[in-house]
Amino acid sequence: MKLFPFRLGCLLAFCCLVSVTWITSFPGDEGPAAPPDLQMLYDRLALAEEMGVKVNKDLSSILEQLKNSSKAANNSRSAEAGNEPAGNSSWQSFLQPNIYLYMPHLKRHPDSLVPNVVLGRGRRGVSMVLGVPTVKREKQSYLVNTLSSLLFSLTSSQRSDLLIVVFVAETDWDYVSSIADSIRKNFPEEVQSGLMEVVSPSLFYYPDFSRLTETFGDSKDRVKWRTKQNLDFSFLMLYAQDRGNYYVQLEDDVVAKAGYYSDMKTFATREESKPWLYLEFSQLGFIGKMFRTRDLPMIAEFFLMFHRDKPIDWLLDHILWVKVCNPEKNQKDCNEQKALLKQRYKPSLFQHVGLHSSLPGKLQILKDKDFGKQILYQAHQNPTADVSSSMKHYQQHSLDRLYRGEDFFWALTPVQGDYVLLSFPKPIHISGYLFRSGNTETSRDQFYNTTVEVLPSSVSVRDKLVKDSSSHFKESDKGFVIVGEFENGVAEGEVEEALQPVSAVRLVVRSDSDVWAVLSEVFIKV
Repeated sequence: MKLFPFRLGCLLAFCCLVSVTWITSFPGDEGPAAPPDLQMLYDRLALAEEMGVKVNKDLSSILEQLKNSSKAANNSRSAEAGNEPAGNSSWQSFLQPNIYLYMPHLKRHPDSLVPNVVLGRGRRGVSMVLGVPTVKREKQSYLVNTLSSLLFSLTSSQRSDLLIVVFVAETDWDYVSSIADSIRKNFPEEVQSGLMEVVSPSLFYYPDFSRLTETFGDSKDRVKWRTKQNLDFSFLMLYAQDRGNYYVQLEDDVVAKAGYYSDMKTFATREESKPWLYLEFSQLGFIGKMFRTRDLPMIAEFFLMFHRDKPIDWLLDHILWVKVCNPEKNQKDCNEQKALLKQRYKPSLFQHVGLHSSLPGKLQILKDKDFGKQILYQAHQNPTADVSSSMKHYQQHSLDRLYRGEDFFWALTPVQGDYVLLSFPKPIHISGYLFRSGNTETSRDQFYNTTVEVLPSSVSVRDKLVKDSSSHFKESDKGFVIVGEFENGVAEGEVEEALQPVSAVRLVVRSDSDVWAVLSEVFIKV
């Protein structure tokens, strides 16, 4: 390649010499003394120009061949470099995803990042994904109560627009299976519909925690605990990143306020145009933090980059610092800029209830003061009625107080045939009804296999309706007609005009229950 300029110069000189010699070699018509013929000179110059164009094309062709030869040589050298031994770390680092830089042990197992989806229907496109990591605790598990609290106040439309991912952050398959079995048993409809999923990490996901450096005066156990927590939250975020619009980080020992879903969605919609990184629905640690799912890859990578160094809530604050704090300005300006990237909702929608931390031996006495007092019942202005029940109530939680809007009704374990009866002094028209069982503190104390029934005031009309073979009404006993039943702790519906007016409404338990029953809301719509 170094001889290329010299060769090109020689070629150009030779072409010029040939052209001039060729032009001057044409013999004259009148001998040496004769004057030149202008037309002949013009013809010769035209031929010379044509020859120059041809030479230029030939040179361009030669240059193009030289370029292709040079490119082929470079590709050959690149291919040779690609065959370098696996020990060339700089080349490998360039090719591998970033997570392998922060967790190099993952390279030894190709499937180390593949989650074990124990339960799930692959639900996608929801508005909100709730991430609930859970670990094996030495004392008490709060997971079922936490999930019950999250499900308690959801409507059917909200259930179809939500995904709850339970991440069992353990590699002990027997324990993972036991959690999955518990969730399948306690929440069969939620699992079947795809509302709830259970996943766990690969056996090879976690690094060797014995090699961690102790920092901030923390013990080795605490450093391991906080490092694993960083990895758990990162895994869960990456798993949820393409499942919905928003991701909410929770823990397995919290209780949610009734109506939390609509409050969160409304607030997120209102703040959507602002440049926030996350919304806060609890002031405690990492509980109740909402992110846009499009930001999760960046956030998870930051956590993975420093997963050995600091607790996750500190790392989250450092992301804000990196984004907006100017080192040339003071702390006050930094705090003001960071405040723009996080928006706080009050009152808090999630409360920490766990006493025993997932860190063995640690008591976690944390309470969110902004959570306020939990509302355990919903009062309504109901029509006058005589109320009674075959079930014995607990302490002061009577049916009469519930109907007056002063308390919730808490009954001892119902058995088949037990009832709640609302008798009206005079027959009335009822447009609809709403009965809600359980509450946020006793969410599993619900009415199961329980029907809603009305007593039409007209005996002739009632007999005609239930005896008509084409009728869809089902007769109960004592003249009552079944109009609905409890599903997921709630019974809600309308009363058709054909049954009006009605003299009474009642709930009837159709099978023995294993738990007590709470009735937290009664609304007779007139």
